[in-house]
Parts: sequence; structure tokens; C-alpha cells
Amino acid sequence: MLRRLSRLALRLLLALVVLAAVLFGVGWWYFHPEFTVTPGIVYTHRHGHDLTLDVVRPAHPNGIGILVMNSGRWKSDPKKFQPWLASSFLRQGHTIIAVNHLSQPEATIQETVEDVHRAVRFVRHHAKDYDIHPNRLGVFGGSSGGHLSLMLATRGGPGDPNAPDPVDRESSAVQAATVFYPVTDLLNLGPSTENLNDGGPPKSFRKSFGPKAADLNEWKVIGRDVSPIFHITQALPPVLIAHGDADTLVPLEQSTRFKQRAAELGHEVALTIRPGQKHGWPTMIWDAHLFAGWFTERLR
Repeated sequence: MLRRLSRLALRLLLALVVLAAVLFGVGWWYFHPEFTVTPGIVYTHRHGHDLTLDVVRPAHPNGIGILVMNSGRWKSDPKKFQPWLASSFLRQGHTIIAVNHLSQPEATIQETVEDVHRAVRFVRHHAKDYDIHPNRLGVFGGSSGGHLSLMLATRGGPGDPNAPDPVDRESSAVQAATVFYPVTDLLNLGPSTENLNDGGPPKSFRKSFGPKAADLNEWKVIGRDVSPIFHITQALPPVLIAHGDADTLVPLEQSTRFKQRAAELGHEVALTIRPGQKHGWPTMIWDAHLFAGWFTERLR
């Protein structure tokens, strides 16, 4: 009996080892799709710095381009974007454009918003070079990257037809947006740990909006200008948001109020709530997989 149990235990152990090896192999394969990268393409300049984007092309592009806002706390480091993070997008044929910006406070957040608009215009102008369709552009980001994504979704629009630079004549509109826990209303921070309840900017970003933001009257103008919730129009493209209901940095109400405001104007914003999750969660890679499929449906 003891020998039989030992043999069964050994077989079970071997089966588990084989299963683990198979799962590891499948996971490794999935997160290593075939792609090519063109890094460091300069799309504009800010305060003496080159601002760049990286174009990641899948093996079989489908014409969809996804601009990824490489941003956290309105800081950006080109080295932090890793193509494997976009495996779900690449496997569905989406071309990824990782957009880097100058970090605050060296650049104000207002300037960064201007720069990501420029990035969309640049990508649209060079769409043929990147094997994408100029009117099949999506945008993706989380936290401050989510904020920048929604600024594009709400305020993207026609360029200046008289601009000397042909890039600036292009539209900065995007056709869909997916975001994690975005900042949508800087004038109403609610229960955020960044709220000093003095009506001013978030406490960790007092210098990030420029010196004028220290004046509360000026801040009301600046804060409104860079808050997506105040710029929802009939032109709002499809938007999908994922947000944890235990987020204290960017509370869930930032997304629920954005969704409500969009509904008032006749738009449905899809909001997926992750119970018990804070500002980030372990299964976000699965949410990214869902985002990729959602883009495929919306940007056909």
C-alpha cells in the first residue's frame, strides 16, 4: 500500500511538473510575439529636449494603430516601455506607438497635453510609413497616461490648415480610447489622498502646472482646461475604462462621474469596476488583453 501511494504521489508530482513546464512554455510564447521596433523617432521638441516615440510593428499588421501614453505621475521614461507588455495588441495585429513626453515639472502638464496632441498629428501624418490607417487610431494609458488619453479623446480635433509644418495641419482626434484609473477632473479631487481640500492642485503636483496655478483663480482656469470631464462633446469616440473601487489615489468617482457626464450628452462610456483593487492590480495584463479585443471591434 505504501509503495502504491508513493508511486501515485510521484506520478502526480511529475504531472504537475509537466503541466508547469507547458504553462511556462505557452506563457513565454505568448509574451514573445514576432515584431520589429523602430525606436527614438523624434516627433517634437520641448525645452531643448527631443521628444520621441517608438513604433512597434506586429508580424501581420491589420492597419490599426494604438498610441500608448508612456506616462506615470506625468513622468515619462522611454526605457520603461517594454513591447512584451503589448503582446495582446501585437498578436491581434495592432501596431503600437509608445509616446514619450518630457516629465513634470520640467514640462508643465499643459505643455505635455500639447505635446501628445502633436504626437497624434505626427503619427497620422506618417501613417503610411507605419502601415496603419490614419483614421483607425486608438489611445491607451493608465493613471496620468489615462488622463492624457482622455484629453486626446475629448479635445482631439482638426489641425491648423495654415500651419507651415504639414504635421500641424493634421487632426489630433483618436477613434477609440482604453484607460486604467484615469484622472478626469482636477478641480474636484473628491476623497483622493492628493486632495488638500483647499481648492488647489493635487498636493504632490503643486509645481507641475506652472507658477500661475498657485493662484486659485488662475487654477480654476488651468484645472478646467486640462480636465477631460469638462470637454466631452458629441464627437467623443468610444471609451473603455477599468478602475478599482479601492483606489485612494485616483478614486473610482473620477471614472463614474466621467461616465455620467458622457451619458448626459448621449454617449455610453464602458466602465469595468474591479472590486477591492487599488491603483493597479495583478491581473491588469488580462484587462489589457480585453482592451486589445475591444480595439479590434471598434477600429475595424
